[in-house]
Amino acid sequence: MAQAKIQAKMNESDRSSKFSRSVSMADRSGRLLENLDQLEIRVEALRETATAMEQEKENLLEMIQSIQSSQEMRSISDGEREELLLTANRLLGRTLTVEVCVETIRNPQQQEALTKATSQIDEIASSVLDNLEEARKRLLALHAACISEAPPGPVDQKFQAIVISCALEDQKKIKRRLETLIRNVDNTGKTIRIMDQRKIEEHHSSNGN
Repeated sequence: MAQAKIQAKMNESDRSSKFSRSVSMADRSGRLLENLDQLEIRVEALRETATAMEQEKENLLEMIQSIQSSQEMRSISDGEREELLLTANRLLGRTLTVEVCVETIRNPQQQEALTKATSQIDEIASSVLDNLEEARKRLLALHAACISEAPPGPVDQKFQAIVISCALEDQKKIKRRLETLIRNVDNTGKTIRIMDQRKIEEHHSSNGN
């Protein structure tokens, strides 16, 4: 009888010990999960900050290069232009020293889609000066394929299918690159028109008109 009571007490103690350990493990697991959730928020914030820095670097490079090739730069004296170009080159060099890289995780299909989209954009970018207006139309059609709202012009349906197959971060980068190229094409067109107008005015002036 006494032995039975002792055994029952031991069994009760074992159950209590197991229950305590189980609760303790659950508490630890919950705390670890909470910590990981908080870290995930910080990781995503880090990626967003780095992505914003990438965009800011792209914007700065574009603005500096735009000043370097602007019509205003051509219309000043050689001495002033040289000084300004030295400053612009210094800023360009300092901007390029900033290295920010946010890697995008892609599956094989997304990588293939990105390669196709990049190749198509590169092909247009390399032929911009051959036919400025045609290149602009093609870039606008590609850009229209990247926006969700109703586009103002024609959409390149094949390119749209390619972009949809890309990772979400790559879709955003493709759209930004097209926007930059379109702005560059517009600026180039303005510069060419100004130069053509100046040539006409110089021609008239030389003929005494």
